[in-house]
Amino acid sequence: MDDKEVLIEIGNNIRAERNRLRLSQEKLAEKVFLSEKHIGKIERGQVNAKITNIIAIMKALNIPFDQLYKL
Repeated sequence: MDDKEVLIEIGNNIRAERNRLRLSQEKLAEKVFLSEKHIGKIERGQVNAKITNIIAIMKALNIPFDQLYKL
């Protein structure tokens, strides 16, 4: 799996969990102090997010890393 595929998988899993919790991108962005636009880019795999941002998103969604990416 190449880097782009990893980013897409993580983004898809973030989006799926956010939707499961019925959170908008705007609400998630507020919780993690990022812009809604940046959340969208992460979800689409268009940006390689900082690990600190991924951790903040995981905490906001209350999910472990292995739910974002399966090794």
